Amino acid sequence: MRRRRPVRLLLAAAVLGLSSTALGAGPAQAAGETTLTADPLGTWQTDGIVWALAYARGVVYAGGTFEHIRPPGAAVGTGELRRKNFAAFDAVTGEPLPCAPEFTGGVETVRALKASPDGSLLYIGGSFGSAGGEGRSNTASLNTEDCTIGSDWKPVVSSTVRAIDVTDDAVYIGGQFTTVQGQTRERVAALAPDGTLLPFNVTVRGSSISNDPIPGINAITVAPHLNKVIIGGRFTSINGSLLNSVHGLVGLDATTGRIVNHFTGWIPRKSAVKSLVNDGTNFYLGAEGTGGGVFDGRAAGRLADGAMLWKDTCLGATQAVVPYRGVLYSGSHAHNCGDTPGGFPEHRNRQHLLAQSISDETILPWFPDTNDGIGEQIGPRAMVMADGILWTGGEFTTVNEKPQQGLTRFAAEPDTGAPQVPLMSGATGARGKIELSWKASWDRDDGVLTYRLYRDGVFLTSIEQDSRYWDRPMMGYTDTVEPGATHRYSLEVTDGTNLSGRNGPVYVTAGS
Repeated sequence: MRRRRPVRLLLAAAVLGLSSTALGAGPAQAAGETTLTADPLGTWQTDGIVWALAYARGVVYAGGTFEHIRPPGAAVGTGELRRKNFAAFDAVTGEPLPCAPEFTGGVETVRALKASPDGSLLYIGGSFGSAGGEGRSNTASLNTEDCTIGSDWKPVVSSTVRAIDVTDDAVYIGGQFTTVQGQTRERVAALAPDGTLLPFNVTVRGSSISNDPIPGINAITVAPHLNKVIIGGRFTSINGSLLNSVHGLVGLDATTGRIVNHFTGWIPRKSAVKSLVNDGTNFYLGAEGTGGGVFDGRAAGRLADGAMLWKDTCLGATQAVVPYRGVLYSGSHAHNCGDTPGGFPEHRNRQHLLAQSISDETILPWFPDTNDGIGEQIGPRAMVMADGILWTGGEFTTVNEKPQQGLTRFAAEPDTGAPQVPLMSGATGARGKIELSWKASWDRDDGVLTYRLYRDGVFLTSIEQDSRYWDRPMMGYTDTVEPGATHRYSLEVTDGTNLSGRNGPVYVTAGS
């Protein structure tokens, strides 16, 4: 079912002593969005970190810092195929494809991937000196039809490329570089598809992160119909702007680099933007901060005028965001979303994958999870939607508490995970009454669950309850039977698709 719904308490007179407050009023109303399932599809794994994902013409490309890929469920070293920092997969089946140019030299890592609008070219950025055996300087292109390294695209970039976005006429790159094609370009540049440097010229100065004093660009999203490019990263001044008028996020004229949106106050001190994407109408970002008073969550804004639509309050740095059918999916290590609608308080677990209503930021009941993993132990690092399947890459080594490294996928179906049936207890009540109680269960991709109660093996009633893993209210039912009679009761739970096993039986004698 996987639908965000308000709490519906169908207990009527059957519940004694439990108010709607005690049962949990649930999060704010959202727009009824349907999420993907939380059950991962079988996915090939990497033996390192996936930093970037892109989709083009039925293929998903993964870039990062790894040496091999291996089959779903396989242990490290089992069934491995050589893939040096780059791999290609069928977007639907997930099977690896033979397209496997190696990216070597430099730090030997791929950090950014983006396909051209027609999908014929894949632009690749990172820190490398060779792409498929061809000399390249931190960026390259790939012909997606035959998996050959593009011969026209070979700009000389002085340092790491961390972000790419592409239009029909230009390729925008961002990172830590200071020169491109021998000319000054501070952390962001635009080039024609043949590698010619375009007039777009931006001066990026200052770092918003005290322990990383070098400014940098982590994310770029372009709106060609508005001639606008939005860049995000760690910086405090653009084109000589006054201190604090620009911080970590800015909208620029896509031709000249002139500031068109300052986004003043969006990104506080000690925070930086890590991801940006737009859907043609709105743009969405994820941020990361260090220390107290930072912004670690997600925000949505209007492309046309730069107005903020919403900004959540979650802690736990956000590395990737993807909008899809009214839902914003994100990768982070969220651990305190208590002031965001539908959110959870601070608790011992980090939640690495989230879904939010684009209409009102409500956190929806979609809770697949990874671990922190290796490297910087952040968890997910990259996301892309491909033919209705959400591909997620990063540093993680488990998904839903099972071994799975570097890559995972989620689709609209099949939904295979049944909620766990809770333990039920019974007690003798007043004359002719039997009191039953249990703690609500929870499900990774359904907020409202249905509890089916049986007396002596025959269906008695059903009760619906909204619950989350951090908020499982007590539930109860009062049965009326013959005074002094003994009956057996059992309980099962369904999410509308999957049915748990039936618990019990519990034998209880009515009051006499």
